[in-house]
Amino acid sequence: MKKQPTIKTLGELRQSNYVAKPLKEEMRHNLIHCMERGVNPFTGIVGYDETVLPDIQRAVLSGHSINLLGLRGQAKTRIARTLTNLLDEWIPCIEGTELNDDPLQPLSRHAHDLIESHGDLTPIRWMHRSERYVEKLATPDVSVADLIGDVDPIKAANLKLPYNDERVIHFGLIPRSHRCIFVINELPDLQARIQVSLFNILQEGDIQIRGFQLRLPLDIQFVFTANPEDYTNRGSIITPLKDRIQSQILTHYPKSIELGMQITEQEAKLTKDQMKRVTVPPFIRELIEMVAFEARENEYVDAKSGVSARLTITALENLVSSAERRCLINKEKKTHARISDLMAIVPAVTGKIELVYEGEQEGPQFVAMRLLGLAIRKKFPQLFPGPETIKRKKLQSPYAAIVEHINSTNIQLLNDWSRDEYANTLYSIPTLHEIVDKYCPGIGDEDRLMMMEFVLHGLAEYSVIGKTIMDSSIEFSDIMNDIFKPDNEEND
Repeated sequence: MKKQPTIKTLGELRQSNYVAKPLKEEMRHNLIHCMERGVNPFTGIVGYDETVLPDIQRAVLSGHSINLLGLRGQAKTRIARTLTNLLDEWIPCIEGTELNDDPLQPLSRHAHDLIESHGDLTPIRWMHRSERYVEKLATPDVSVADLIGDVDPIKAANLKLPYNDERVIHFGLIPRSHRCIFVINELPDLQARIQVSLFNILQEGDIQIRGFQLRLPLDIQFVFTANPEDYTNRGSIITPLKDRIQSQILTHYPKSIELGMQITEQEAKLTKDQMKRVTVPPFIRELIEMVAFEARENEYVDAKSGVSARLTITALENLVSSAERRCLINKEKKTHARISDLMAIVPAVTGKIELVYEGEQEGPQFVAMRLLGLAIRKKFPQLFPGPETIKRKKLQSPYAAIVEHINSTNIQLLNDWSRDEYANTLYSIPTLHEIVDKYCPGIGDEDRLMMMEFVLHGLAEYSVIGKTIMDSSIEFSDIMNDIFKPDNEEND
């Protein structure tokens, strides 16, 4: 961060040969400078390098207002906030004015009065670019007074001025955002009559307050965000306003598991203690990401609502906390995430998906467990021989000894077991560790245990063995016994 300039008066500013630039020209100039140096100003934005960010760059170079259109959890607000990186670090303003007046091009009556009174001794302050971002969530109760302003009768009475005098106006958020980036989130939620009030500001730059028309050439970079779902469920962007927004840019979800994992790792809020205490291998992180990808294609989940990237972020946080809790209970210094820890992500999933009618009938808990099961089922044949392939090609199953053992002796894995209890139970299953060593050679001891458990879950998802999830444990048993349990009969 550069030091704040030391110039404190209008006279000193004039002597410094400072040249003010319009906001959109300022952003354009800084973007060009970044591109020429190969610097990425959109820090923290992952997965949009080939799609959204080029559109943003084109909009800035064109000096356009922007509407970011996309489903929830697609980094629309994050993109808007990174636009501040295209602003000059410091700009001068006249001290004491409401509208961030440029000392060399004053806008408000108050600024003109100050310059007329003090001349070159007019005090100025320096405004950091972090102060030049204004964000407003559109809600049905937002009024014209909130955004544009209103006549202040108390001010009029105190100053003994008529209502048609600029000095009695209480300016709203938009005029106060002069020389700033102004963002309205969820634009369709704004009532149509309020959207109408934005027409002149976007096109002509003047405002009208209670019939008093005031010519204010406001210098604002407008950014709007909207969710396509809102167009039918809650409101819409009226056509004349949409026509005045010059660039509409579509956002999207990560297009690959790897990009999704990168976003989740970047955004998850894990403490230093958790990161020291709990090891989460990439394999577990990949399964979490696969749950979100499955949800976006599942027949029980409403695709129009989308599945936010926040699902995987909170899921990873829950999984780490589950492993940390077990570590603390067993007074262990470190632990390794297990497949059974994935059961802890269910609360993160149920709160992040909107279900269609069939999904509501099944219940969010069932749908969340089904999504997790589908992720395991899809991943299993990528690492181990697929049971369906073995059956179709009439091959000898490498899982025969495992299935025979589980059919005769139910295997129960408790969520809070220590590392030794967990390992002893898994190693008691014949040929399980040999299969893992054969198909996942060279992995460490902790990863071997995780993959041994994964084999059991994979076989259960292909209905080779049965699986019952209880409050504090998972039980693997004969698939036939599992089918004829009373609870399952009731579910059927």
